[in-house]
Amino acid sequence: MNAPAALKRDLRAEFPGLATKDGAAWHYLDTAATAQKPRAVIEAMSRALGEDYATVHRGVYSRSADMTLAYEAARRTIATIVGGNEDEIVFTRGATEAINLVAKSWGRANIKAGDRILLSQLEHHSNIVPWQMLAEEVGAHIDVVPLTHDHQIDLHAAEAMLTQKHKLVAFGHVSNVLGSVLDANRAAQLAHRVGAKLLLDGCQAVPHMSVDVAVLDCDFYVFSAHKLYGPTGIGALWTRSEILLDMPAWEGGGAMIDRVTFEKTTYNSGPQRFEAGTPAITEAIAFAAAAQYIQTVGLGAMHEAESELVARLRRELTSMNDVTVYGPADSAGIVSFTIDDIHPHDLGTILDEANVAIRAGHHCAQPLMDYLGVPATARASFGLYSTHDDVTALLEGIARTRRIFGKGK
Repeated sequence: MNAPAALKRDLRAEFPGLATKDGAAWHYLDTAATAQKPRAVIEAMSRALGEDYATVHRGVYSRSADMTLAYEAARRTIATIVGGNEDEIVFTRGATEAINLVAKSWGRANIKAGDRILLSQLEHHSNIVPWQMLAEEVGAHIDVVPLTHDHQIDLHAAEAMLTQKHKLVAFGHVSNVLGSVLDANRAAQLAHRVGAKLLLDGCQAVPHMSVDVAVLDCDFYVFSAHKLYGPTGIGALWTRSEILLDMPAWEGGGAMIDRVTFEKTTYNSGPQRFEAGTPAITEAIAFAAAAQYIQTVGLGAMHEAESELVARLRRELTSMNDVTVYGPADSAGIVSFTIDDIHPHDLGTILDEANVAIRAGHHCAQPLMDYLGVPATARASFGLYSTHDDVTALLEGIARTRRIFGKGK
């Protein structure tokens, strides 16, 4: 299937979702929305749901004890992929819930009337709406950093905007629309200089590059399993242990308690304080299996391969006079573009007829679309299973679409 040289082998056969029902190749270019799952992850989740299944933390019988060990081992595995410790990882329903957790726990305790929150123009709705809700609740204010000419978060502007009133800076580590990679360490320096905390949305970063929260010097880091070749319904919040210890519980129920009486309840001191109820046991185990899978492939090789495909697609698209390509040249696994007089939805529909799947729309980033002056973009996003054949199929589909709209031979 003409895989990039850096990967050494074609990985498509390890992903059963990359074929149509009649066995034809499916050119899946929507990994930024959700990644396909390798057999290793599917099989790990199947075992956890089947012969290994039991609840965790509450049973004295051996299978429950074994499942508890596997669940907590998954926490350790997920901690390692961002350079953290297991007592700093909270399992959540996804990155969206992780951001909401920070807003409703740490945010309510630390952000007051008159305080300010700094966001950027390229944020996903999940890194906008929770902060708007918090700001409305407590009387805080939100400031928005513009972008540079090549669609990076403008950290020079951020430096000029930050004041002692800012308590939080919340930026995407990699844009889900533009593929722009934030200079996260510089962002941390700027935030900490005024006493603010830095939250990074790592959903698009963790699948594409090595992440070390100690090097980044951030205070909160959130990411999802399903974009990392794992299951839906689970993600993680990493935060510094000293911050986590001071964060108040935000949901009540079983598993997050120490002692309950009708007069008073005391809570667990670790990450479990934020994991009320029966957790996503099988999902956590599959999450860890996904992390282990990409470690066997190698993030360096993955990044090199995806960069090769991005460079080729950007080169081909920029040679077309009626195409506008967004984002920097070194975007991380993502190419967003528009074609004059062809709506992205029309392009996506026609491509689907040729078994090519792209994303078309506002990508949960309507403020960014407004900033770019377009209602939507087409987005091709690559994963470790992407090949040059996928790019070729996309380009052939674009040529066919242009002919249908009377824009070429």
